[in-house]
Formats: sequence, C-alpha cells, structure tokens
Amino acid sequence: MSVPKKKYFDILLVEDNPADVRLTMEALEELEEEKRLFVAKDGEEAIDFVKGEGEFVGASRPDLILLDLNLPKKNGLEVLEELKSDPEFKRIPVVVLTTSGAERDIMATFNLHANSYIQKPVEYDNFLEAMATLRIYWFQTSRLPPK
Repeated sequence: MSVPKKKYFDILLVEDNPADVRLTMEALEELEEEKRLFVAKDGEEAIDFVKGEGEFVGASRPDLILLDLNLPKKNGLEVLEELKSDPEFKRIPVVVLTTSGAERDIMATFNLHANSYIQKPVEYDNFLEAMATLRIYWFQTSRLPPK
C-alpha cells in the first residue's frame, strides 16, 4: 500500500528583515510542489506559531522551518534550543538561513541539532541558486517526517 503524496508543504520562515522575506518568498515561488509559506518576524512569534499559541492558535505545524539567527525578542539559537529540546517539535527540520558565516555560529547551531546551515549569499542570483538547491533537497530528494 503506497502512501498518498502530500498536496502541500507548510514552511515557516523566521525572518525580521522585510527585504529578506520578500526575496525568500520570490525564490520559493518556483517550488514545484505546492507550499504554504508563513512568516514569523521574531523568535517569540516563531515559538508561538509552532506551538499554535497566542495569535497562532490553530496554525498548521510546519513541515520545515527556515530560521534566521539574528532576531528580536528571542534569537535564532534560543528558538532552535527550545524547539529541539521539546519531544513534540524536535523532529521538525530546521534550516538555519542567515548572513553569518562565523564558525562559532555554525558550531552552535549544529550543537543544538539544526538540520542544515545556509549562509545567505549576498548576490541575488546566488541567493536564488541556494534556494533552488534547498527546494530540490528538502522537497524532492529528502523525506520529511510526518506531522
């Protein structure tokens, strides 16, 4: 018996920079699979969204989280630590998508069980290429855990 193919993916983008939100949305528009993209503008909103609390009661649990590190209220490392220490949410794949290329940030995210780390390319075309690679890996090659 085969499992029916999922009709869409829920992606939570945790990003406070409106220009980066627009760029990421544009880059993910070409996702061949249907997707629903939700945006949290700070770390506290991200936690509320994933847990379905506050203004996000009834929100769909994301299949994948794209997480910036430099966030207001609760930074990306704090968000990552909280999610990965909770048995209910630790299997949600988290891709850190940040401008930082610092080795200490890379080590810290993997120590907190991030699933991937992508340094945001500065050049527009390079950013689109990085997002295309992300799409291919997470939505065509890899199998995401069930909700």
